[in-house]
Amino acid sequence: MAGSGSAGAGGPAGGADGAAGASGPELARAVLDAARARRESAARHRRPGVTGAADGGGRRLRGYSGPGPDPRDPQPLGAVLERLMKARGWQQPAAEATVFGAWEKVVGAEIAQHSRPVKLEDGELTVEARSTAWATQLRLLAGSLLKRIAGEVGHNVVRKLHIHGPAAPSWSRGPRRVRGRGPRDTYG
Repeated sequence: MAGSGSAGAGGPAGGADGAAGASGPELARAVLDAARARRESAARHRRPGVTGAADGGGRRLRGYSGPGPDPRDPQPLGAVLERLMKARGWQQPAAEATVFGAWEKVVGAEIAQHSRPVKLEDGELTVEARSTAWATQLRLLAGSLLKRIAGEVGHNVVRKLHIHGPAAPSWSRGPRRVRGRGPRDTYG
């Protein structure tokens, strides 16, 4: 036992000379001590207290976060949702939903009062106006409406506008039309 203790102490202190003549347990001890020394010297060169997500190690950060920005600090919900939407590729559906959900903010209060978005398909937005006069007015404003929408929700979300006035129900056209006389005063 006295021999192994002196060989273990002499191995790392001896450096390459001690490891060259060592075999078996002495060699394993020398390699282990060299690896430990490399790890400790690398730890001295890193910023203290920051490990893990910043370094890509995935380990939990220890200590206080300090005065600067840190991934452990509480994050605003909007920033977290924005990162999630970007990671999942949900920017386009979110922008399309903004057109419908915030129509008044997108086009303005007066226009929103007299129109509503009906359908957004392949970049073409269908807008229904309250009256035929407003439909004509909105057709004249289509270029500025497209600019407003692009400024609010992003470019290429809405590329074309289809504006129409109020329509009475029609039984003569549609995807599920049945030939026949159509509705009369009674259906029997």
